[in-house]
Amino acid sequence: MIQIERQAWEAMVAHARAAYPRECCGAMLGVEKDGTRRVSIARPMRNAFEGAQEDTYVLDPAEQLQVEKEARARGLSVLGIFHSHPDCDAYFSRRDLENSCPWYSFVVLSVKKGEFDHANSFLPNFEQTAAEKEQLEYSV
Repeated sequence: MIQIERQAWEAMVAHARAAYPRECCGAMLGVEKDGTRRVSIARPMRNAFEGAQEDTYVLDPAEQLQVEKEARARGLSVLGIFHSHPDCDAYFSRRDLENSCPWYSFVVLSVKKGEFDHANSFLPNFEQTAAEKEQLEYSV
């Protein structure tokens, strides 16, 4: 299960709205205890994809490293990655799966006509052949 605190959730939704109609991306920082991931900080990141960003995002490796350092400095861990799907549902696409990391939760936010619609979280397997839905809780 992944639980996202209100301030982090609001930052994720705001980043997705601001990026619309492009995909946004970012990292989720927090702690994991007894199988529950609790996100306290959402760190918006730059979509480094150099083509059309309506259906693709790429994390900048240098920025990823900086986020890892930020998390450690705060006594937290990077628990996962979030990104948006403009004008479509919050599903884990084949591209998402192929570029996933099995130790992260992946939260996908559906943004339709510039407004948040719904979200889902996914846990990919180590082979990157499937991703199960993860229970997602967030405060609004």
